[in-house]
Amino acid sequence: MKQYEAVIETLDKLGGVATLGDLNREVFKIKDCEWKTKTPFARIRRIVQQTKGIYKIKPGLYGLEKYRKEIEDRGFIVETEKNKDSENASMFNHTYYQGILLIIGKYRKMQTFIPSQDKNKKFYNGQSLHELSTLDGLPPYSYPQIVKRSSTIDIIWFNQRDMPHTFFEIEHSTDIQNSLLKFNDLQDFYVRMTIVADAKRKPEFEMKMNFHAFDELRQNKRVSFLSYDALIKQYEMELEKQSFDFVL
Repeated sequence: MKQYEAVIETLDKLGGVATLGDLNREVFKIKDCEWKTKTPFARIRRIVQQTKGIYKIKPGLYGLEKYRKEIEDRGFIVETEKNKDSENASMFNHTYYQGILLIIGKYRKMQTFIPSQDKNKKFYNGQSLHELSTLDGLPPYSYPQIVKRSSTIDIIWFNQRDMPHTFFEIEHSTDIQNSLLKFNDLQDFYVRMTIVADAKRKPEFEMKMNFHAFDELRQNKRVSFLSYDALIKQYEMELEKQSFDFVL
C-alpha cells in the first residue's frame, strides 16, 4: 500500500476527519505500508496538504472530501469570509483551539484547567473538553479574589506545584480588550499570559496594548500574541517529540 493510501484509509477509519496527531498515532498501525523515511510526520503533513480527496478544515485538522457533507452537518465547516463571524464558526474555532491547548499542555506534563462553562463542549472527535483536561477545578493557588478572577480564563496550564504557568485567552471574534482587562487585573501574579487568535488580529492586539490602561502590561512584556498557525506548528512539534526515545 502506498503512503497516501494509508493516510486516506486511516482518515476513513477515524470517521473521515482527524487531526495530524490522530493520523500520526494511527497510520503506522497499517502493516502493509512502509515508511522508509527519517521524517515520517513531515511526510504525513505533506500528504494531507497535497493529496486529492483530502481537504483542510482548520490548521491541523483534515477531512475526506467524500464525507464533507456529513462532516459539515456535524458542525466542522471550512471557514470563509461569509461564515467566519457566525455563531457556529466561532464556537467551533474556540472549542477546537481549547482542545489543542489542552493536548499540548498534557504533552508538556502540565495540569490543565477548563472553565466550568466549557467543560461539556465537544472536541472534533466527540470527546468533551473536560475529558481532555486534567483538573476538575481550580487549585486554591492564591487569594480567593485572584482565583475567582481567573476562573473564566479559556485555558490554564498549572505546574506540578499547583501554581499557574500560563493563562490562554482564545479570541476568534470577540473583543481582545476584554481579555486584556482580565490580564491587567491578574498582572501582579507571576504567570505567562497569552492571547490566541488569527494572525490577522495581531495589529488589533498591538493597538489595544498601546492603550494607557495597559501600560504596565506592555512595558513589562507580560502578554504575548500567539497565532492559530503558530499554535498548530507547536502542536505538530510536540507530536513529533512523542516519537523520540530521548528528548533533550
